[in-house]
Amino acid sequence: MPAAKRILILYTGGTIGMQMGADGLVPASGFEARLRAQQSREEGDIALPDWRFRELLPPIDSANMTQTHWLAMRQAILDGLAEEGCDSVLVLHGTDTLAYSAAALSFLLLGLPQPVLLTGAMQPAGVEGGDAWPNLFGALRMLQRGERPGVQVYFDGRLLHGVRVGKLRSDAFDAFTVLPRRRHGQRAATLPSALDYRQPRRPVRIAVQPLFPGLDAGQLRALLDSGVEALLLECYGSGTGPADDADFLATLREAQQRGVLLAAISQCPQGHVEFGVYAAGHRLQQIGVVSGGGMTREAALAKLFALLGAGLSRDEAAHWFTLDLCGELAE
Repeated sequence: MPAAKRILILYTGGTIGMQMGADGLVPASGFEARLRAQQSREEGDIALPDWRFRELLPPIDSANMTQTHWLAMRQAILDGLAEEGCDSVLVLHGTDTLAYSAAALSFLLLGLPQPVLLTGAMQPAGVEGGDAWPNLFGALRMLQRGERPGVQVYFDGRLLHGVRVGKLRSDAFDAFTVLPRRRHGQRAATLPSALDYRQPRRPVRIAVQPLFPGLDAGQLRALLDSGVEALLLECYGSGTGPADDADFLATLREAQQRGVLLAAISQCPQGHVEFGVYAAGHRLQQIGVVSGGGMTREAALAKLFALLGAGLSRDEAAHWFTLDLCGELAE
């Protein structure tokens, strides 16, 4: 893993660069100048590698993140690597949806030979005792030492797998972690050419539906009739649902028959889907719901987006969804 010689820093907004506005903290441009001023105070005896700065405009609060932003980040990374001669990437991102973007970029950049780190902060840069500068300069130094290709998150002094990470806390510097979900899935021997990082992608209409006592077929049908191409069910336990509700099952079956990709993950923080354990899970499998194994919500949502957005058919996407592509399903 060669040390980085020139790093692309892509600033998207988020708390790390926010400043106070009339209604509270808001995203702010001009972060490059603040970063260069701070670097002159930070370097000391340790020289950081050369870096180039790009900014997605306008910078956003990551609560406003969309698939369009994911695609813009992907393109900015590819353009910056090609045009600036960079060998590593650091993305500065808000924490609310950082785990979603890390997962999305993991699938959008499959095969990219350069490492990509994402970081952000729980407090804006400049707050005394805050985490912004430690996270940013810590990430730069990790890249300086050399990192493997792929997407990772650097936060509070730790490197976290980009397609396994989740935000668990909203009030502490150690907000992110990797939950010990079971990952015993089968690795894909090869990847279809459509998933290569150089291939074009498009937005995809995806919905996420947690199961809860009282969810009825009418509610589910309204969601499925909204034009979604895929539905991610957050099931109970090991992948169970209301199997004695004939209307509920019929609604899922009708959607599957008209081409909607139905997938399932466990809503348990450390759960995984194993349809064969209970009859209630087996009936979902019979309808055509595909298992997301131990994937997190962030990983499963991003994977559906990447597969269907690459132009794969519903059945092709369902096939690749069940195989490990970059560590989401297998250790």
